[in-house]
Amino acid sequence: MNSNHPSNQENKTKPLSVAFLLSPDFTLSAFSNFVDALRLAADDGDFSRQIRCKWKVLSYNSQPIRSSCGIEISPTADLVEPGLFDYIVVVGGLLHSGKKIAPPLVSYLKKAAEQNVPLVGVCTGSFILARAELMNGHKTCVSWFHHQQFEAEFPKLHVNSDSLFINDGNRITCAGSAGVMHLAAHIIEKHCGKHEASRALRIMLEEFPLSEKTPQPQPFIKNKISNINVNKAISLIERNISTPLSIEEIANKVNLSHRHLERIFQKEIGMSPAEFSIKIRINHAKNLLINTNSQVSFIAMECGFLDTSHFSRRFRIEFGKSPTEVRKEAILKHGKK
Repeated sequence: MNSNHPSNQENKTKPLSVAFLLSPDFTLSAFSNFVDALRLAADDGDFSRQIRCKWKVLSYNSQPIRSSCGIEISPTADLVEPGLFDYIVVVGGLLHSGKKIAPPLVSYLKKAAEQNVPLVGVCTGSFILARAELMNGHKTCVSWFHHQQFEAEFPKLHVNSDSLFINDGNRITCAGSAGVMHLAAHIIEKHCGKHEASRALRIMLEEFPLSEKTPQPQPFIKNKISNINVNKAISLIERNISTPLSIEEIANKVNLSHRHLERIFQKEIGMSPAEFSIKIRINHAKNLLINTNSQVSFIAMECGFLDTSHFSRRFRIEFGKSPTEVRKEAILKHGKK
């Protein structure tokens, strides 16, 4: 990083300065989680003054930028000198819409890179940086949901979908969603202090910060399923984790017989619908044990188990350890309290 860059100056009173570039059809939650963490760390009380942190939404034409959910955000500044910012955050969005950021924004990002301003890609912002050839020689973090697409488009780049985010020199990339607030807290802690970062997360109802090495929750089935009825059945199971449907109910909803549903499940994923339902609920429970402080009894009910003892037995069969043991290991590994 350039020794003259603002983030390396020893002036502790200088606020953290962040610029946002929003892509067409950007993901609103990725932007809002980041900027809200900055807002909460920037001021005491609930005044939202830009004291410890400052932020701007940049644009080359002053037009509102439409998010993927239809809500528009108005820019607050033109493409001012990139060296004025400690970070420039690129917020990506829908890949299949075919919309790309405008050439002036690509030129601006390249100018920022030449000045050694750290570039941050959140959600599919990593694709935007890679398309601008700004991720060459850097590790890239993407969501597991977009891993194959990134790998296919950029076969020469090193891509990772295991971690929440990756800090690799002057490039930081984040899978998106809730992980963005933890990335923001990581940056806030570096520039403003641990107290400010922790306080922002607590107000956002996150009890503790997650490090960049925290694993992303992974899908239970990673391989693509070709049978449309199996996909429909999987979707029904995933949407009803707390109150599991019977196999008969699932078969009826996808207009198949119980036996035929069993056969195609076995062919596609190598297990019965009932086995799949148990495994996906157990895996969801493991994520809750690792990433929340909810009681084991609550997690058992949340994952569709009638009692804690039944849940614990199934959990030990699946992972060889009790729920309590898995939680203790996570606490030791990640330093959670």
